[in-house]
Amino acid sequence: MARFGGLVATDLRDVTSDPAALESRGWWAVVADFEGGLTCARFGDVRPAPLAPPTRWRGPAPEDWTSSLDRDAYTAGVRRIREHIAAGEVYQANLCRVLSAPLPDPDHADVDALTALLAHGNPAPYAGTVRLPAHGVEVATASPELYLRRDGRTVESGPIKGTGRTAADLLEKDHAENVMIVDLVRNDLGRVCATGSVTVPALCAVEPHPGLVHLVSTVRGQLADGAGWPELLAGTFPPGSVTGAPKASALGIIEALETAPRGPYCGGIGWVDADRGTAALAVGIRTFWVDRAAPGGPVVRFGTGAGITWGSDPDREWAETELKAARLLALASAPAAAPGGTRQETAAEAGARGGTPQ
Repeated sequence: MARFGGLVATDLRDVTSDPAALESRGWWAVVADFEGGLTCARFGDVRPAPLAPPTRWRGPAPEDWTSSLDRDAYTAGVRRIREHIAAGEVYQANLCRVLSAPLPDPDHADVDALTALLAHGNPAPYAGTVRLPAHGVEVATASPELYLRRDGRTVESGPIKGTGRTAADLLEKDHAENVMIVDLVRNDLGRVCATGSVTVPALCAVEPHPGLVHLVSTVRGQLADGAGWPELLAGTFPPGSVTGAPKASALGIIEALETAPRGPYCGGIGWVDADRGTAALAVGIRTFWVDRAAPGGPVVRFGTGAGITWGSDPDREWAETELKAARLLALASAPAAAPGGTRQETAAEAGARGGTPQ
């Protein structure tokens, strides 16, 4: 099943990795891994439906989360990226880490129930579920970031760069970082859009989200004749806001410094209605996924990261990754709701109120 925008999709008809299928017919759920894997699932029944009850999610203990990069390794990575910038190899690169925790009860690990928990505690404009266990895809996202919206031949992206607890926390570095990525996204869309059609209707708008604010821009264009989903994904993936600029150089740095695959984190997650010519794919941030094939047993994973520029302070960038993770880890680690609709505050939630998780 899949769930986006108040709709739930069931009656699975087809699963493919061919992006050309998105130009055919029907309603599709899409999960694109950062490393390039693509899963497109067509469903026969799509209808409005309430959120699933959260009781089918039993998360890990707050202290069970481990990180692919600890603080020392992450801050060392920030310093290494600054060396690449000083050498003129890159202007910005996104450095991420993947958090993992064993599932205490894999039979009570329904990602759609986790989506319901996230919707109550961390509402997001591109929240959703894709649950295809037979195909190794179980994703719950609370993404605030638009990767691609399509309405006929019009395409739009909404890159986020710049994060703080409040607008007062945003620095000149955050604005510079956003403008760099806007230029990158303009270039990416320019590969598949008609010449002269790519515009920037909004630049560095401050957008509030639970527990933090972001700088968000909008880039829009008109698809060139003959361009469709295969060309659009080939020209823009992975999303620019989670790679860096120039993109090719940033991807090489990411591969050298990160120690775990990102999977659906930093990929693309959303839906395509081929019959109506509409779509919304989010950048796969604020995203959990279940890995049932992990050595040692099923785990849940979550990614967090930050964009590194010459103006980056390593400790501040580490703190940004914790800020982005704190609220969502608290929700995913929380026990199911009690019969009366209340539950005890977890240690992770207490930490999220006063700071960031350790």
